[in-house]
Amino acid sequence: MARIYMQAGQGIITINDRDMKAYFSNELLENVVNQPLAILEQVGQYDIKVNVKGGGISAQANAIRLAITKALVSDNEETRPALKKEGFLTRDPRMVERKKFGKRKARRSFQFSKR
Repeated sequence: MARIYMQAGQGIITINDRDMKAYFSNELLENVVNQPLAILEQVGQYDIKVNVKGGGISAQANAIRLAITKALVSDNEETRPALKKEGFLTRDPRMVERKKFGKRKARRSFQFSKR
């Protein structure tokens, strides 16, 4: 889950009070975060402060991308078709399956013993 605060500025992106380069050690994840800005050719025009929690580091990068995309669309509705075409407005619906009674995990059963 990502919550962002976006305003016009020099393009500084802060994630959980850390610089983006310090938070994401992988350059690929930094590119994922910057994709909506790169498509609209607005890299370096917004200062973005992000609070993100839950999931892994890759899921957090995708959550930040979705939040930035929604902020850009709410700021200017004309950017929606370009971002929608790239699939940035689609939320990943996958969630953890709940544990069932009589099982060890969601689907894993206890070891069967014949004797």
